[in-house]
Amino acid sequence: MRLSLSTLISHGRMARRMGLGPKSRIDMLRNILTGLVRHERLETTRARADEVRFYAEKLIDYAKKGDTDDQAMKMATFWLTEKDLVPKLFKVLAPRFQNHQKSYTRMARIPNRENLDRAPMAVLEYKGNPFPPLFTPKRDNELTLLNQLLKGYREEREQQAASKVD
Repeated sequence: MRLSLSTLISHGRMARRMGLGPKSRIDMLRNILTGLVRHERLETTRARADEVRFYAEKLIDYAKKGDTDDQAMKMATFWLTEKDLVPKLFKVLAPRFQNHQKSYTRMARIPNRENLDRAPMAVLEYKGNPFPPLFTPKRDNELTLLNQLLKGYREEREQQAASKVD
């Protein structure tokens, strides 16, 4: 493998190569981001979901400034291809994340696509959406068989340790 100077030096954020060129890549990201704002959850390939996630977070950061901010309005009109979603961005999504400081999106891996390409897939969603959660939260239930057996084992060990001390 031959190394070139461009592979050794990284100047800032490198973008994934998607589509037929830079314009195709931006158009694809805009369409995916528009779908994310409209439906608040979408299924796409992992690479695309990971790439769109950065722009979805930035769009919410700008939207939190309000619809009176010129830069926020420019970003919203550029990234959202359907202009009827601009009010939803400022009136629904931005107030939802007003108190959040960290990430606004969640990405969950799902099984690979079943057709010939077997592409790794993911679900990208905004947090706090109205849909049921993808994964049920883990609960520590004391009544499960395993927890009951472990509890009995611990009590037995404590009794053995107490009898050895006496």
